[in-house]
Amino acid sequence: MKENVNEKVLAKTIQRCRERGIIIPTFAEQKDPSKVPQKIKDKLKNVGLQEVDPANLFRITWKNNPKENGGDGVFDGVNYIEIPPEISGVKTKIIGLLGKWFPTGAHKVGAAFGCLAPRLVTGGFDPTTQKAVWPSTGNYCRGGAFDCALLACDAIAILPKGMSKERFEWLEQIGTSEVIATPGCESNVKEIYDKCWELRRERGNKIVILNQFDEFGNACWHYEVTGSAIEEVFNKIKGKKSRLSAYVSATGSAGTIGAGEYLKKAFPRIKVGATEALQCPTLYLNGFGGHRIEGIGDKHVPWIHNIRNTDNVIAIDDENTMRLLRLFNEVPGKKLLKKEGVKEELLEKLPILGISSICNLLASIKLAKYYEMNEDDVIFTIFTDSAGMYQSRLKELEQEHGKYSETDAVIDFARYLQGVGIDWVKELSYWDRKALHNLKYFTWVEQQGKTAEELDALWEPEFWDEMFSQIPGWDKLIKEFNGQTGLLKKL
Repeated sequence: MKENVNEKVLAKTIQRCRERGIIIPTFAEQKDPSKVPQKIKDKLKNVGLQEVDPANLFRITWKNNPKENGGDGVFDGVNYIEIPPEISGVKTKIIGLLGKWFPTGAHKVGAAFGCLAPRLVTGGFDPTTQKAVWPSTGNYCRGGAFDCALLACDAIAILPKGMSKERFEWLEQIGTSEVIATPGCESNVKEIYDKCWELRRERGNKIVILNQFDEFGNACWHYEVTGSAIEEVFNKIKGKKSRLSAYVSATGSAGTIGAGEYLKKAFPRIKVGATEALQCPTLYLNGFGGHRIEGIGDKHVPWIHNIRNTDNVIAIDDENTMRLLRLFNEVPGKKLLKKEGVKEELLEKLPILGISSICNLLASIKLAKYYEMNEDDVIFTIFTDSAGMYQSRLKELEQEHGKYSETDAVIDFARYLQGVGIDWVKELSYWDRKALHNLKYFTWVEQQGKTAEELDALWEPEFWDEMFSQIPGWDKLIKEFNGQTGLLKKL
């Protein structure tokens, strides 16, 4: 898994970055921003979180000061919120890391960086002649487009046409070279892959496809940055009897769930739960279908998902997520939650949960109830993006069902939040996991050009150990790259 370096392309990339003033952060700096050079921190004080400025590459971290503009104190601790029993109905601590405070407003910008950066510093992508293609079901292509804008290279975003209009508007605003809408909704991933093959045939080496579903840099970024962030928060909030009992993540591209690989090493007894939509229960039933939980991918098992380390599959009804989206964002819902004892400070933060974040919350509650967890147990999950990306969905729900009422809030709170049960939770045996691993064959070997031998290699724990061991090597290459641009010396 060692990287081959294309010196000719690398020289061109170094020159491009030198001309544009681009310094690439290391994974270690994104994990621990205290390592970021002070002069870069000083510059960031005058740069907004969403600005297309190369300095914002250093804001690809869970530790940004939670505000949109610059100012003092650019970095802080990990951004997270704890969901209290008044909402969850369980004694277990449920803590969600917040994707809202990344550039783009979603943590997928980190996954995109993890895929792109190793290619930049090895000459695997030429930003002067090639376009980066970002196949996605939503936030990943936004993250890729943002990274490309910062790095001064062209991006092609591919996502299903059924995704929220906010995603398409954002891509246009940032100046994405091409935005391609493929047929279907969230679960139509094969159509995205088909478009990638079409682009390969048409454009050849003019493009580089950075497929989040098979790019190991995606999982590596979450292993190094997300996994350690969770460990840091747990060590901060734990009591004498606390135990980190579970980590819950929507499967999506299987990058975010890769943080579970780190946590399994740090906390060997932890349960890793994979969330998916009940309307498309790929892992739960080898099922298929369309659904409304945007951003979690479906109908196949991602190449980079280490199924062997997944303990549970939890299927969530998309109707429940849409109802809670209204409960958390509409005035009658907030009034009811306040009456139920939810503090004003948290009420103001609930819109920070988008649809897939609510899905992860519901799955966490299910897992807590399934294992009869108590106040000593802590579950971590990811609140990937905010309701800001789904205002059009709220309008659609109002058009379809009418204005949200006090009665709606009472029903949704009692039935779809406090009434969460342990249905659609599957505990995976060894052979369940092997069967899901083998399911990769039909997508990746038959359709996407992988080999059966490569598939067999993914089952072995040693493969993943070697994969994640690359990260220090990438950081070394990034440091050498920055040294060759000479920009750090000029700060």
